[in-house]
Order: sequence, then C-alpha cells, then structure tokens
Amino acid sequence: MMIEVMKSKLHCVTVTEANLNYMGSITIDEDLMDAANLIAGEKVQVLDNNNGERFETYIIKGERGSGCICLNGAAARRVQVGDVVIIISYALMDFEEAKQFQPTVVFPKEGNTL
Repeated sequence: MMIEVMKSKLHCVTVTEANLNYMGSITIDEDLMDAANLIAGEKVQVLDNNNGERFETYIIKGERGSGCICLNGAAARRVQVGDVVIIISYALMDFEEAKQFQPTVVFPKEGNTL
C-alpha cells in the first residue's frame, strides 16, 4: 500500500512579492529550496496563516540568498505581501517505508534567511 506523507516543509516564511502578471507558481529562494529538499517544478501546498487560504502550485527557483517568496499568477490573489505562509510538499511511499521516513522541516529566520 502507498500513502502520501509530508516530505518537506518551510515553516512560517514571509511573502515578499505577489506577481499577478506571471503564469502561475511560487518563486522560492534557492537557498530555502536546498535547505528544505525542494526542487523546481515540484508540487507544493501553500497555507496562509493570515487569511486561512490553502492552495497548490509548483515551485520555480528564486535568486539564491534573496529571501524571495513570491506568489505568481492566480495565487497572487490569495495572499498579501507580508503574509506568513507554510509551504509543504508531499511524497508517495510504501506504508512501511513511511513509518521510518523523517521529513525535512526548515524554520527560517526573519527575512526568510537560514
């Protein structure tokens, strides 16, 4: 049996930009991506602590060291710059493997730094 489990989480990062005129996705600082074991194109769930929104999109790489968390396209309407969000990715794995799996959880500092 396969189950879906949390693979990675960026806990409480701050939205730095919302770009309505871009075709979908979330831009994430590449340093944050590396720390959380995330890759470009990966599907993520975004949870906005300020307004309760929950939605899915995919990742594009942001400039390394920039602290960038930018919601693009339609998702830009679901957040405000300054909102605190949680970004989660999930993985399918065998039930027994999932019992032993340890997700990567990153708690960035102010300014979305490590």
